[in-house]
Amino acid sequence: MLQKLKQFATAMKTRLVVLYLAVRDTRTPWYVRALGLGVVAYALSPIDLIPDFIPVIGWLDDLILVPIGLWLVDRMIPDQVRLECTERAAEVGPISASKTAGVIILVLWVAAAAWLVDFVMRRF
Repeated sequence: MLQKLKQFATAMKTRLVVLYLAVRDTRTPWYVRALGLGVVAYALSPIDLIPDFIPVIGWLDDLILVPIGLWLVDRMIPDQVRLECTERAAEVGPISASKTAGVIILVLWVAAAAWLVDFVMRRF
């Protein structure tokens, strides 16, 4: 069971790299790039919809949302781009979340939350 879980995690990391490379490819349609960027940002984000410190439920978003997002965007990527990105992903290896990327994602989350609060306050 543990071995299958490790294989699943490794496959998700590889698919995440493929998605990252496909998002950066100009042959990928803009809407696929936007959705793919959202999936990559969510997967690497230190902030989740459901915080990880909540037992079991906190991990379910990572175990359900990220694979569904990867699957959905993977189906939308042009076949030739997916094949080339899969080959390049084997060379690149796994993506590590840098501190700079974490800060940028955190700033984006704070900005989105501030906008939402402002929007709600103006409505009510």
